Amino acid sequence: MSEKHTIDRRTVLKNLGLGIATLAVLPAIPGPAAAAGAPANTAKELEDPTKKYPRPPFKSQKQPWPGLASKMDPRPDHGEKSYVGAGRLTGRRALITGGDSGMGRAAAIAYAREGADVAINYLPAEEPDAQEVVELIRQAGRKAVAIPGDLRDEAFCKKMVETAVKELGGLDILVNNAARQQTRPSILDVTSEDFDATMKTNIYAPFWTIKAALPHLKPGSVIIGTASEQAYDPSPDLYDYAQTKAATMNYVKSLAKQLAPKGIRVNGVAPGPIWTPLQVSGGATQEKLEHFGEQTPFKRPGQPAELASIYVQLADPMASYATGQIYGSSGGAGQP
Repeated sequence: MSEKHTIDRRTVLKNLGLGIATLAVLPAIPGPAAAAGAPANTAKELEDPTKKYPRPPFKSQKQPWPGLASKMDPRPDHGEKSYVGAGRLTGRRALITGGDSGMGRAAAIAYAREGADVAINYLPAEEPDAQEVVELIRQAGRKAVAIPGDLRDEAFCKKMVETAVKELGGLDILVNNAARQQTRPSILDVTSEDFDATMKTNIYAPFWTIKAALPHLKPGSVIIGTASEQAYDPSPDLYDYAQTKAATMNYVKSLAKQLAPKGIRVNGVAPGPIWTPLQVSGGATQEKLEHFGEQTPFKRPGQPAELASIYVQLADPMASYATGQIYGSSGGAGQP
């Protein structure tokens, strides 16, 4: 090695050492979060999922269909105080049916806190719950659009989509969540009117809504359906409801294949026993209600808030390879 090269090498090493020494004594420069006064990242305490939420027995209670979450005891948790967003859906525009309570409400809150503008549909009788959701969306700094109406009407489904597209400036996320569930001990107790109402709410409405929404969905958009554990493990007293959830699971898988070439993803969520107004407004017997969720390995029902992150994950562009999938959340008893 020449003398010149030796000197150059020594000079480089000397300067490098000075640089490291300088960095060692310089004060740390705060990142954006610290500069904004945000708390430092700290590890969260572990929570035992078996004790995280109320367990049966529950108090007997009954409401007329479709029921209000605000009148349930205990009141369901939709993530009102717990869900914290991270900008995963910034700039997205979502339409959620049944967005006043249950999984629809949990998804609406989570989507807004992840940066999306949200339109929710609900029955006029659910207005008190819906207005709470609207306020929570606005508190997250996002646009909220309330669209009351009955999904059993094809014309309304079309109008709902048109309103959402107009008010949100487009549509990227469609969540077909609204459902009707009424317990009947025998098929002989299911009237044609009952059967028709359940089919139109749970099967026809998503069909009409998807048809109306599809022309507005661009590559990268997503459709999410709410299925149920009833799709693959039906209860004897939910004859009509259970078959609609099997149909939901099936349309998700079929439509996913049809729309994949267009760059549109279609997935579903299959909840187990979740504490929602469905249960107190005719969806369960009083005996079943008092012991609701007791049969699961967790020995309790789930709360809508516990499914919010699944709806976010399925809408997140980071999940771009997931389509035609059913994501279960049933406290250990599920099959998907």
